[in-house]
Amino acid sequence: MATSKVAITIEKKTLDRLDSLVKDNLFPSRSRAIQEAVEEKLEHLERNRLIRECAKLDPALEQALAEEGMTEELEKWPEY
Repeated sequence: MATSKVAITIEKKTLDRLDSLVKDNLFPSRSRAIQEAVEEKLEHLERNRLIRECAKLDPALEQALAEEGMTEELEKWPEY
């Protein structure tokens, strides 16, 4: 995967906490820790977006759409 170098500004307290995690070998480097944190945050935001969009759906309408035409299809299925 291609990577790009970026510069960030981070509070000293946060950087100290991050360095502590790197020192304790929870992450191999600051860069890796920040990369994983950003990826995790983006995934979280995407999941929340999907949840919000699903909440907009009308369950009765969705079920009706899913079942639309099912009676005709069932009649065409062979009997087992």
